[in-house]
Amino acid sequence: MQNIKEMGTVEVKEKGRNIHCLTIIGQIEGHVVLPPQNKTTKYEHVLPQLVAIEDDEKIDGLLLILNTVGGDVEAGLAIAEMIASMSKPTVSLVLGGGHSIGVPMAVSTNYSFIAPSATMTIHPLRLSGMIIGVPQTFEYFERMQERVVEFVAKNSKISKDAFRKLMLKTGELANDVGTILFGHEAVEHGIIDEVGGLSSALKKLDELIEKKKKGDNRK
Repeated sequence: MQNIKEMGTVEVKEKGRNIHCLTIIGQIEGHVVLPPQNKTTKYEHVLPQLVAIEDDEKIDGLLLILNTVGGDVEAGLAIAEMIASMSKPTVSLVLGGGHSIGVPMAVSTNYSFIAPSATMTIHPLRLSGMIIGVPQTFEYFERMQERVVEFVAKNSKISKDAFRKLMLKTGELANDVGTILFGHEAVEHGIIDEVGGLSSALKKLDELIEKKKKGDNRK
């Protein structure tokens, strides 16, 4: 109960395997502490957990559950990069929403699911605070955005050009640029692998765990 309350994590030990469930909820908190009324996922809590999951021989796989509005770009990418580099089987499930920087996290796993009613918002990066109006600022901003585009294209079936078009689409969001995708649309565009729920995600993770165990036994 303490792990669920403080970290949003739980371990499921059934069927001869051990699955670690990690939740990404609310807003991704990065280098700046958000107000106390905000529901947040702190990246300094998540990164050590991922190290522990990867290094723990008793844990066979990771189930990543997302319902996030996005948040700090560097923190979100750090989490996504760590998940993508794990050797253990990983499956993600988007429930409610996997918006903004939540998209790279959703595609960082070996296989991804999205609930039929869930949505994903794809839009350009934002900057808050003071901005110096010089060409270097816009060049840096564009390079940061390209990091997100390249990561999503590398870890899903959508191309970089197609993802950029969704990111820069006009007329769909009120007073904004970008695209909102519902569950089946995210799959049609090749961002998410399959529409499904918890049972589908667990079944797929079991398949990946069993496949990895068989592969390890052949070595």
